[in-house]
Amino acid sequence: MTTALTTPVTGGAQTGFTTPTYTLVADQATAINMKQWAVTAVSGAGNTPAVHSGSSPFTLSFWKPLIFKILGKTNPVTGLLPSVPINVYKFIVRKGVVPLAGQPSVTAYVKCEIGIPSGADTVSPVDLRAMMSAAVGGLNQVSAGFGDTLVSGLL
Repeated sequence: MTTALTTPVTGGAQTGFTTPTYTLVADQATAINMKQWAVTAVSGAGNTPAVHSGSSPFTLSFWKPLIFKILGKTNPVTGLLPSVPINVYKFIVRKGVVPLAGQPSVTAYVKCEIGIPSGADTVSPVDLRAMMSAAVGGLNQVSAGFGDTLVSGLL
C-alpha cells in the first residue's frame, strides 16, 4: 500500500471542530518525490476556515527521499559501520492565516514542528485549528500506508 489520501478526510477533534471533514483534490506536486492534496471545502466546523487558494494555501503534502541512501561497508577490523545514513520522509500541512486584521495571508505549517505567524493565534484561531485538525486527520487516514511507505520506499 502506498500513501494516498481519499476525500473527505475526517479531521481530529479541536475546540470548535467536533466532526470536521475536509474535501480534497489532488494537486500537482512540485517535486517528483512528492504527493500533494489541496483542501477545497470544510464542514463540521463551528467557524468555517478558508479553503485553499493561490495566495492562502491549505495543502497536505508527503515526500519520500529523492535518492535513497544505503549502508556502506563495515570496518574490517571492528566489524562496525563507520556511519549510518538517514533517509528523510516528510509530511507537511500548509495553511494560510491572517496575522493581523487587514493584512495579507501568511503561511503557517505543520512539519515536525509547527510554525505560527505572530498574531495569527488572535486573528485566525479557526484557521490554525483547521490546519491541526487536517494534519491529524490526514495522518490518521494514511497511518498504515505511510508506515508502509517508510518501509517500502513506495509513495
